[in-house]
Amino acid sequence: MVLCRWGDGMMSEITPPAAAGVTYARGFSAAGVHCGLKKTGRPDLAIIKSAGPAVCAGVFTTNVVVAAPVIWSREVVKRGVARTLVINSGNANACNGVKGWQDAVQMAELAGAATETPPEEVLVASTGVIGQPLPMDRVAQGIEMAKAQLTASASGGQAAAEAIMTTDTRPKTAALTVELAGGRVRIGGMAKGSGMIHPNMATMLAFITTDAAVEKDWLAAAWRETTNATFNMTSVDGDTSTNDMAIIMANGAAGTRVESHRDQEAMTAGLFTVCSALAEQIARDGEGATKLIKVKVTGAPGVEGARKIARSIATSNLVKTAIYGEDANWGRIFCAAGYAGVPFDPDKVDIYLNEVQVAAAGSALPFDEARAKAVLQGDEVLITVAMHQGEGEALAWTCDLTDDYIKINASYRT
Repeated sequence: MVLCRWGDGMMSEITPPAAAGVTYARGFSAAGVHCGLKKTGRPDLAIIKSAGPAVCAGVFTTNVVVAAPVIWSREVVKRGVARTLVINSGNANACNGVKGWQDAVQMAELAGAATETPPEEVLVASTGVIGQPLPMDRVAQGIEMAKAQLTASASGGQAAAEAIMTTDTRPKTAALTVELAGGRVRIGGMAKGSGMIHPNMATMLAFITTDAAVEKDWLAAAWRETTNATFNMTSVDGDTSTNDMAIIMANGAAGTRVESHRDQEAMTAGLFTVCSALAEQIARDGEGATKLIKVKVTGAPGVEGARKIARSIATSNLVKTAIYGEDANWGRIFCAAGYAGVPFDPDKVDIYLNEVQVAAAGSALPFDEARAKAVLQGDEVLITVAMHQGEGEALAWTCDLTDDYIKINASYRT
């Protein structure tokens, strides 16, 4: 159990990653089943259902090539109310023309009929291989199977998290309790992502549930800021998918409203904590990865400047391969900061690998190579770039770039 504290002593707790995920929030049930979309016997279709209408917000891929489920779900989010979410893995339903759109609509209709939800309140998501027709007979069968297995227990949330995986090696879930003025509310979430991960919202699939009662406009603004600070700061390989989306649903089942400024701050902090946990899990599980890399930038000229620099370092293949090779090549880090598009004075910058300082005031610093290598031999590395030129701070998540990444993606379809 991890405890998080912010403002005025408010306290929340994260349940272990194996906990309920999307079913942690009251009033949500979920299921994950195998219906034959994947060649293996792994689950490949999930449903999440709210007991009542939920206020929703979402962010979507900025890729010009957009999958049909993204187009459908964008419209649902514009209306601002959703009750059911259906997701399939193994097939992206992208670049399938009119048939792809018809299949996305049919997924919404089938899931709506199964959960007694109007189709216009059903969110649809798909992930997997691009350019292959979606076998709708299997999808229909899967939806009926999932309907029979919907449960509000932790097992339902875990099964759903497993069903949305593609090249992921493990399911990704997180959950949190937030103390508001009117009582406690819960936030739960799940995500998938291992490859085609790049900070250009969205960067994968992520689905967050909460039993708090919130206003639509506030939720949309809070969700944009949360995703900018978490999922948009996550990169594995620099590829932005056609299907990416991050969705939040708030059903008010706790009977507690987010009203005061203090409540809003606590809720925003809770969303950030859950999404940070999911973002870190995605980076740690990057295709072929052996190390989680965190990039922390402090003292930058503004928050956006800090984010740009952290993202630039996190997406540098030279940085990522150096960490894989356990080479304390801090020059690559400094170089990536320099082409981030943020003006700064290089002569004020310090660089650290975990607690080992490897550069001072923008110049070489004698350091213990053996100690630095020992740091890089761990499965988690923190790169800190202290700029001493402002108040901006940011954290980005990535992973090392290995031979196995090439092997995985050289035969993705087969």
